[in-house]
Amino acid sequence: MAQYARRPAGAARASRKQAAILGALVLAVLLPTFISLGLWQWRKAEMKTALQIELDSRSHDAAIAMPTTLADIETLRHHRVILRGTYDAAHQVLIDNRLHQEQAGYHVITPLQLAGSNMHVLVNRGWLAAPADHQQQPVADVPVGEIELSGIAVLPTQRFFNLAPQPTSGWSPVWQNLDIERFRSAVPYPLQGLIIQLDPTAPGGYVRDWPRPDERADRHLSYALQWFGFAAASLGIWAYFLIRRP
Repeated sequence: MAQYARRPAGAARASRKQAAILGALVLAVLLPTFISLGLWQWRKAEMKTALQIELDSRSHDAAIAMPTTLADIETLRHHRVILRGTYDAAHQVLIDNRLHQEQAGYHVITPLQLAGSNMHVLVNRGWLAAPADHQQQPVADVPVGEIELSGIAVLPTQRFFNLAPQPTSGWSPVWQNLDIERFRSAVPYPLQGLIIQLDPTAPGGYVRDWPRPDERADRHLSYALQWFGFAAASLGIWAYFLIRRP
């Protein structure tokens, strides 16, 4: 019967040393990656929570009259504002792919010329359901004449993804995302750098079930804990194989 030679102790130690070095190199890549992703998700949760606290606080303060000159958007953010002016129906846009209770639709964005000035501000008048045939556009009537309304000032989303190239000339009544700079370049008047979410009780709007800033913050925390768990597991696995007896 063939006899198997026992592996020399020195060779076994060398093999374990090589495995430990290789594991350390892999861990040096995985550990910072997992921790970085966990911290990124954690910061997103903290940011959303902080915005919700700010909204809850500022929105209950006394309403501010909307300035007719270019405003400091950080100062007005999440404050309730009062506006008086006239809607510009010619430059109303519909923001596509907005969901409400799992139903597809649009956000209706209409510029309002502030009374006594040429300054305009974009008003989100709410969500409007899309027709069964998505090739058709819904009818979004615009109130005529001078009106007074109120709403919450919010900053536009800075990061978005367009599914198709956006037109560089002409006017399109349907947009994929609301881009303030694109809007400014397309209209012949000054425009405030924020958006007014129309109050639910204000006239001339549609469905106004505005999402909370801290929406899905708990999900980000869950993701963060998962990434931290991956980091801890990777470290534990490497330590186990490092110290275990052959």
